[in-house]
Amino acid sequence: MAKEKSYLGVDIGAHGIKMVELKNTKNRPQLWTYGILEKNLDIHLHNSKKIEDKEEKKPENAQAYFPQDKVMKTDNSLSQMQVVLSDEDRINQYADMLKVLMKKSKVSTKHASSSLPVSQVFHTVINLPKVEEKAISTIVKAEVAKMIPYPIEEMQVIPQKIPVENKNGNITLLVTAAPKILISFYSKIFQRSGLQLMELETEAFALTRSLVGRDTTVSMIVDVGAERTNFFIIDNATPMTYRSLHIGGNDFDRILASTLGLEEDVASKVKSSLSLENMKLSSESFVSILDPIVQEIKYSFDLYLRQSGNIGKRPEKIVLSGGASLFPVIQDYITQKFDMKVFVANPWARVMHQDGIKKILDNLGPRMAVSIGLALRNF
Repeated sequence: MAKEKSYLGVDIGAHGIKMVELKNTKNRPQLWTYGILEKNLDIHLHNSKKIEDKEEKKPENAQAYFPQDKVMKTDNSLSQMQVVLSDEDRINQYADMLKVLMKKSKVSTKHASSSLPVSQVFHTVINLPKVEEKAISTIVKAEVAKMIPYPIEEMQVIPQKIPVENKNGNITLLVTAAPKILISFYSKIFQRSGLQLMELETEAFALTRSLVGRDTTVSMIVDVGAERTNFFIIDNATPMTYRSLHIGGNDFDRILASTLGLEEDVASKVKSSLSLENMKLSSESFVSILDPIVQEIKYSFDLYLRQSGNIGKRPEKIVLSGGASLFPVIQDYITQKFDMKVFVANPWARVMHQDGIKKILDNLGPRMAVSIGLALRNF
């Protein structure tokens, strides 16, 4: 009998590495092992810089920006990224951490997929008239060059056709552009850790795969991390827009610490305990950071639904993800503000696993959504 294949999803984030190995069991994904290595990583690409609004002239054939109408400040330029990501010691540090986590988790495969940080990758949806296949790449690069503040020669540009009905024969493309130096950085990490890097994609696609699947309705993933909250609109099982706020779990910790008179690290543990017990809490103390999240959800939906081709569509759900999303006040407050389903993600729903570890996995689920989605891409 042919040996069962398994695939590893590796999520390298600002606060450590998360990985999930899924084994192909009769063409279904089965959990083989998982691991989390928690460590604050001093790396430029994950140090969130302040994002500022900038009015850009949008080409007429560009429907949606990803990130939308936002660019990184000049102190986050590709030249500075080049300096940081060419650091051999930094690459070796990541590779060593990855090898330790693989050993502790008893990973059995060498095939891995990983994600690029969404803040460093540009996406847009472009409509083109019907053209020859060989001309698409040249046209797309010319259009993307008008939208990004970086030299197009330093970017890896990948267009993907979106299966939508275009009565006039137009072609709709989802275009991804990532710095080549960033791709090289990740490739070296995996090469030195002994893994075969099969695919690099953005967090948005991994989250969509693990949390939305093949659902074709309009929905939003609200990914609440430690330092920032990301908002992804998903349509026809494809991430279409991205926006971000510099509000995250650390802000909830600070308010909880101030309210209870505790140190922030103690307040973080209290927040985790309250999340695990799913206790009902008053949202009054947290309104100052909950309101901006709600306003961003409203604004993102309004912006998307006003675009050509989206008028008449109706959003059906808001999916919460990220380590801080388990904090009860977040779901409760958003539920009060929207007439649609609001729930915390369960990325394990599409994965076979032992019933005895269900409670552990449920508590870890929102944190593991990206790594699960990466491993699922092969099924």
